[in-house]
Amino acid sequence: MKGNAYVLPPISDAPTDPYLTPLIAADDLLPGVRVFLKDETRYASGSHKEPAARAVVARAVAEGHDRIVVGSCGSYGRAMATACVAAGLRCTVVLPAEWSDGGAVAATAGADIRLVRGGYEDAVDESHRLAHALGALDGNVDGPCKEAILDGHGHVVHALHRELGRAPAALWIPVGNGTTIVAAHRQLRLLAWPATLHAVGSPGNNPIVTSWPGPYRTLSSHDVVTTEHNEPLVNWHALHGPDTLTAIADSGGAVHAADDGELLAAQALLGSRGVHVTAAGSAGLAGLLAHIRTTAVGGNQIVLLTGR
Repeated sequence: MKGNAYVLPPISDAPTDPYLTPLIAADDLLPGVRVFLKDETRYASGSHKEPAARAVVARAVAEGHDRIVVGSCGSYGRAMATACVAAGLRCTVVLPAEWSDGGAVAATAGADIRLVRGGYEDAVDESHRLAHALGALDGNVDGPCKEAILDGHGHVVHALHRELGRAPAALWIPVGNGTTIVAAHRQLRLLAWPATLHAVGSPGNNPIVTSWPGPYRTLSSHDVVTTEHNEPLVNWHALHGPDTLTAIADSGGAVHAADDGELLAAQALLGSRGVHVTAAGSAGLAGLLAHIRTTAVGGNQIVLLTGR
């Protein structure tokens, strides 16, 4: 698409901006705790990763690429497929063969699907090779678009800044690779917001969880257990793991674990209030629910909901 004049519509402050998802006051979820839900599932793809995908698409258009290749366990692939079709680009998503929906949603959105044996990390490795072979833009979180992806993920903090005007006490965020945590930390520092960051992942199935408070150590690929509920939270090597641990420590936050039962309980609690997200997308609330059983919290607690 060299010379193509397509320009992505800007992410603006206008009320009609699809990326300006409103905060939902949810104090009745946890009596005595001021909880706000930031529902980042309201994008067309249903994933909080869509602003990051749009940022990669903008780079692809600027550089004259007509295809983007990414590895995914599902949500980033859906987000990228959705962003690519809006810009008239082709998209290839590499997925673990036995994970997620087999790429059905991303394929429906217009992506070419490649399936590989193994897990998420294997899909990313194959997508790196495929992007090079096809001369496409590598849109992976550990590839040449890393900075654009972090900028896209940081959009949520700017949205909170517009809505709140002052720093919340804490942000509760599901964690897989740790990309959203790193991006949020960057933006919090730029805004001089002293909010603590709390990452919530699957116990024993993510090196950010098992390494906290550090140093970072990968897991054996044979040790992680993937289920239909924890899938987006599972990594044996979190691609932004070391930076995530640093970001959380710098913010004064912590890493928490939530098993499938706790994820499903949080999902059900949200559903009872008319908020429908996946179990893994409910991890932030699951972490907060467990935390308040042993620790008093004050100030506004922001829970990011990340997938539906």
